[in-house]
Amino acid sequence: MALLSTAALVLPEQRPFDASVRGGDVSFREIPASADVRTLVDTHRSDSFDHSGIAADANLAFPLDRIHEMASDGAIGEVAPWHFSLMGSILAPGRLVRDTAPQIVARLTADQVDAVLLVPV
Repeated sequence: MALLSTAALVLPEQRPFDASVRGGDVSFREIPASADVRTLVDTHRSDSFDHSGIAADANLAFPLDRIHEMASDGAIGEVAPWHFSLMGSILAPGRLVRDTAPQIVARLTADQVDAVLLVPV
């Protein structure tokens, strides 16, 4: 199982999502399964939702710890080696559909992922 979240969370060493991109930043960040969720940084551009819950526990938007627990409990087979973070609030989704989605699908296919948990924010 892999995660795909639109919370625009990044690791501290990763480039933040760019709020100035017209129509929305359609890039993505790969988050390794070994990542410490507590270190993820919220770079979401939208002020349309309260970010305080994610600040308190990033598992609300990127439940990596929960899927590790599910794998330990035998509820799922394995945790995928890579997970994906994107920016929500994409106003012009054409590039997202044409370019970004196929890139992510190719990575998921290469990792032989059977299921993806989509966490929309």
